[in-house]
Formats: sequence, C-alpha cells, structure tokens
Amino acid sequence: MVTMSDVAREAGVSTMTVSNVLNGHRRVVAPTRDRVMTAIEKLGYEVNLTARHLRSGRTDTIALIVPSFHDYFSEVADRIAPIVEASGRHLVLERTGARPESEIESLSVARLQMYDGVVLSVAGLDRDQLETVRTRAPIVLLGEREVPARFDHVRLANEEGARLATAHMLARGARRVLVLGGAPGDASGMASLRRAGWEAAHRAAGVPADGALVVPVTTYSARESREVLGGLLEAGLRVDGVFAVTDTVALGAMAALADRGIGVPDDVQVVGFDDLDVGKYLSPSLTTIDPNHDEVARSAIRLLERRMAGDDDPPERVVVPVRLVARGSTRP
Repeated sequence: MVTMSDVAREAGVSTMTVSNVLNGHRRVVAPTRDRVMTAIEKLGYEVNLTARHLRSGRTDTIALIVPSFHDYFSEVADRIAPIVEASGRHLVLERTGARPESEIESLSVARLQMYDGVVLSVAGLDRDQLETVRTRAPIVLLGEREVPARFDHVRLANEEGARLATAHMLARGARRVLVLGGAPGDASGMASLRRAGWEAAHRAAGVPADGALVVPVTTYSARESREVLGGLLEAGLRVDGVFAVTDTVALGAMAALADRGIGVPDDVQVVGFDDLDVGKYLSPSLTTIDPNHDEVARSAIRLLERRMAGDDDPPERVVVPVRLVARGSTRP
C-alpha cells in the first residue's frame, strides 16, 4: 500500500507538506501543491479517511434525516445540500418513514459518531420520547411537534399559513371550506396546527367553522386524498372551498373535483401548502402557501454550525414565516 511517506519522497517534500496539501491548507505554494498532486496520481495514493477522522475527531459529513424523500422534504434537501457542500462537507440523506423506532435509532450514539452533526425532521416521536435521547452531539430538529427545550428547533408558521389560506378563500366568497388532511380532536403535529389556522380564519371572518368539514387523511398522498374527497362528494357533501394541508393533498383534491366535473375555482376554490414546483404547471395553477424552504435550510445549518463549533448558548426556537402565493385555483 502506498503511504504518505512514499508520496513525500516522490515529490521531494516532507510528509507534513503532503498532509497540508491533502487537507487543503492555503499556505502551500502552487508549484509544491502541483508536485504533490502529481506524485499522488502517479503512485495511486488513496487517503485513509478512517484514520483521518480518528485523528481529527471529524467526519466532514452532515446527515439530513427525513420521513421521506418526496415533496416538502425533497425541497428542503435541495436547499440544504449546496450550503453543506459549500462548507467542504458531505451531506448524507437518511429516511425514517416517520417511524418512531427509526428516528430513535438515528439518534443513537453509534449512528451519531458517523456524522459531525445531524438535522432530523421529527414526525414519529413525541416530546416524551425525545426526552429519552441523551447525547451532546450537535443536533437540530425540524418539524411541527413539540420538542424538549434542550434542542435547537426549526418549524414553520403552520397556523398562520393555514389562516392565510382559509381567509383567502373566505374573502372570495367561500362559506363551506373543507380542510382536507386536518386533525380531528386534540391531536398534535402539523395537521392539528393547520386545522387551528383554518378555525382562526373562520372566527376572524365571522363564519361558523363546521367540524364536519375537518377530514383527516393518513398517508397525505394524492391517491388517498382523491379517494377520500371523491367518496365524500359522492355521498352528497357540498363544499365551495378546499384547504389541503399539503400540495400533494391538493393534487388529489383537484383530481377528485375534476372527476365529477366540478370547476376550479368557479365552483370550488382550492389552496395547498408547500409551494411545490408542480403546482405552477397544473391547470389551473395551484394557489398555495410558500413555506420559505430557503430560510428553513439556512436556519437549520446555521444552528448546526453553531453547535458543531462548540457553542453552549441556550437552544433557539426558530419559526420560519410563510406567505400566500395566489394562482389560478382561487378566484381573483
């Protein structure tokens, strides 16, 4: 096996100089760096990353752990990746499927040793389960669930976004706005927060909020949403607005309406939440809530960089603002 000493002899430099070149130190002048790189290529030297990590205590790798690689999470990953790469690190993606056991495993000591820091989108674990996690590794949590105060946490202004979406339709004449994907009762998480915003918009407009128009879905898929709303329409439910708690749910809702010849937005207005790119190309294009993916990514990595640098300041709670993007699925 070719060693660093072999490279140093070939290039006529010290092993320290070879190490400096491999670690990107700027104090090595260009001609020397070129000689070292030529020797590395000629001899076929391969860096022993494991040994380097053991010496430095760093892996130069950050993990983004999310419930799925679709929809909102793919948008966040696309924004985080260039930030991480610009710092000279690598980004690793892991998928939990929103399973509590997978999220707990991702925070185990053995797994955390693989990374310099972790951004975890929490979808399966509740606050009490997160309390059982005992580690000082740099971790930033994403998601809408309540988390222990000792974690940095980035979340969306869910209730405000849902209020904006519902108020937009109410202001344009809707009086029976269904919330597709809303959580009945006292459930926690995204669906509950977005139901609360739907209720707040009704209160502000002086329009009664009919609890029968809170319709849950389990997978938040377009297929399920199409089937659920289609079944309700077949059973005689009449609505003039649909607030879909995600854009993917909105796609299913618009398909269900189209299946029955119900016009959007003339008969039923539709608003989604996520501002996925596909919504721009529907006919009509989808009015939605922009969750500010860029700010979610910037906030998560800013907090993680702070923890990786050893900052012991109190954890931060970041609520990322959202905005309504009006398009063709709601009335002018």
